[in-house]
Amino acid sequence: MNDATLLVLAKAPVPGRVKTRLCPPCSPDQAATLAEAAIVDTLAAATATPGVRPVLVLDGVPGEWVPNGLEIVPQVEGDLGARLAGAFATVDGPAVLLGMDTPQVTSGTLRAAVDALLRPGTDAVLGHTVDGGWWIIGFRSPQPSAFVGVPMSTAQTGALQANRLNELGLSVTTLAVETDVDTFADARTVARRSPTTAFGRAFVTTERELAAIPAHTGVRT
Repeated sequence: MNDATLLVLAKAPVPGRVKTRLCPPCSPDQAATLAEAAIVDTLAAATATPGVRPVLVLDGVPGEWVPNGLEIVPQVEGDLGARLAGAFATVDGPAVLLGMDTPQVTSGTLRAAVDALLRPGTDAVLGHTVDGGWWIIGFRSPQPSAFVGVPMSTAQTGALQANRLNELGLSVTTLAVETDVDTFADARTVARRSPTTAFGRAFVTTERELAAIPAHTGVRT
């Protein structure tokens, strides 16, 4: 029996639809390559986490980057808050959710998040990001209104999400702060931290490709 469900919210790595803030300097194809590597690493960590039921909550069509046998459910329609709520709506018991933007996270980190959630007296867990957002959230029991009124993808999202959980009367354990990959500088930071991951290797290749483009052309193809 699993202790909790581990939800990974992700978007299929289609050029022009993912990691658009990496462009420039990346091309859409390069950004999609980095996104695919990030998904590969995140799903590898999720499926290696002991005592959990990993589930991919996907926007798009699955590809070869999905591990064999991994459970997949589609994302619901709507804004990010609605999609987050929809992901948790597929689960009855304890659940933790993260996205595809922190490929440096390990199975040990994810197991620690689950353990924190299951400690007596804890109703929720929340891990903030360096840029003011959050990278992971979890609930001991369903909280369908947890994202109501919380603006997503802002420098205040993490703080406002924490406030919302407090408004609901939840006892929250704060997890480690992580860097999520939004910009090219973020990608460099994460890749240097985890150079042997799929993301780390993909970033090195991308950086070499960009360095080979003559600066005077201004062309990123």
